[in-house]
Amino acid sequence: MRPKLLNITESRPPPASEIGLTSEAVDSDEPKFLKAVEMYFDRAAKYSDASPEVLKHIKSTDSVLSVTFPMEKDGKTVMIRGYRSQHSRHRLPCKGGIRYSSAVDLQEVEALSALMTYKCAVVDVPFGGGKGGIMIDPKEWTEAELERITRRFTLELCQKNFIGPGVDVPAPDVGTGPREMGWIADTYRNFNPQDVNGAACVTGKALSLGGVRGRTEATGLGVYYGVREFLAFPEVQAQIKHHGKIAGSTVIVQGFGNVGYWACKFFESSGARIVGVVEHDVAVHSDAGLDVEQLAQWRKEHGSFRGFPGATVVDQPMKVLEAECDVLIPAALERQIGLRNAHRIKAKLIGEAANGPVTPGADEVLRANGKVIVPDLLLNAGGVCVSYFEWAKNLSHLRFGRMTKRWDERSKGQLLDLVEGNAGRPLSEVERRQLIHGAEEHELVYSGLEDTMIVACNETHQTAVAKGIDYRTAALANSINKIAASLSGSGSIFTHA
Repeated sequence: MRPKLLNITESRPPPASEIGLTSEAVDSDEPKFLKAVEMYFDRAAKYSDASPEVLKHIKSTDSVLSVTFPMEKDGKTVMIRGYRSQHSRHRLPCKGGIRYSSAVDLQEVEALSALMTYKCAVVDVPFGGGKGGIMIDPKEWTEAELERITRRFTLELCQKNFIGPGVDVPAPDVGTGPREMGWIADTYRNFNPQDVNGAACVTGKALSLGGVRGRTEATGLGVYYGVREFLAFPEVQAQIKHHGKIAGSTVIVQGFGNVGYWACKFFESSGARIVGVVEHDVAVHSDAGLDVEQLAQWRKEHGSFRGFPGATVVDQPMKVLEAECDVLIPAALERQIGLRNAHRIKAKLIGEAANGPVTPGADEVLRANGKVIVPDLLLNAGGVCVSYFEWAKNLSHLRFGRMTKRWDERSKGQLLDLVEGNAGRPLSEVERRQLIHGAEEHELVYSGLEDTMIVACNETHQTAVAKGIDYRTAALANSINKIAASLSGSGSIFTHA
């Protein structure tokens, strides 16, 4: 007997966990995500040096793959739909995550791939923008079923030349992680056994499969570095009346996934108070500050923040999102701050750790109310920066620091011998170990990410001050100029006969 055909991926509405707080934040007539990205682009294009012809090229999506394939579940056949968008191939490979979500659609994937193009450019990562997604709720599928779905989608990418170390390199996103990236890498390797650089076909892998130390926490760490840099600018301090230090600042984070968790950890370790954490169904708040590790452990054991001791559990998460704080970090999904709630946001600085969490209308309201917004294409670029490091590591077939660590330690040791002789006293063993320590891989990754974020933040700040524009427009204008220079310099754009 043939299984009954059932297309649950297209007939079911996204669950509340996928929608986040969008329904409470966004008016029905506000632009969708793709339109919002295009509106931000048009606003920034006016401040760029690119010609109208080049702007048209940059704005448009190069190519999109849409596939469907059958999977059997509970004796029924389910048609799975997946997408991969390559927004720009001005630099190769294209780069961007693959998300598993019931809310995935073609417009979302195109918008995210465009954002990836601008994100890579603003932090000088030599990739074009890409993004992919499969329209499923991963919670509804077993691990074995998810593996079959992942491998089949990868097969589709291989057959259509939408994956490869020099073509298109996926990474984790919402609903995916190192496990799925391992399945993708293994499937690619089976279809390309002669590709010696096959491990570089995907990033965000486990260490045992060629991943890089520091990738898991990279996006959250980049968020921390970016907020730290912007708080240090005198113009920002004057605008929001803030002392400019992370230590002593109050922080609220929306979304306690990988990005939100690590952002909380780095802010907490630098002396900030995490006074609120917001999830789609419930939030926790404490003026004295939350213990991030205890909160994470509680949710792991109980599946929710409910009942967490020593804090107020709030059944209306939006109230905590709108509470008083110095820094608000939306780290969940897009369109979480819209015209319905923008006027109630009390945070002084909004750091966009998620992609597109603020709608264009809300962006104007927040800025009119004196808020500083650090934009997503800059602030959450830590993930793609460290993905770049992983890709480079895979192509070099060499762990960072392997060739230099002991040489550095010996050189420092010889220098310390001279210092001890001149100082007239030997250093303690602890002091000596600290001073001669050679950098480990994760320390080099942290250093590279910090330098990248500092440079990009300073470039954005300088453009904003010079042109008298907001930071989102400045970051996007810088991106457009860099992409235009690449297109024009290569001669790859032809606009005249």
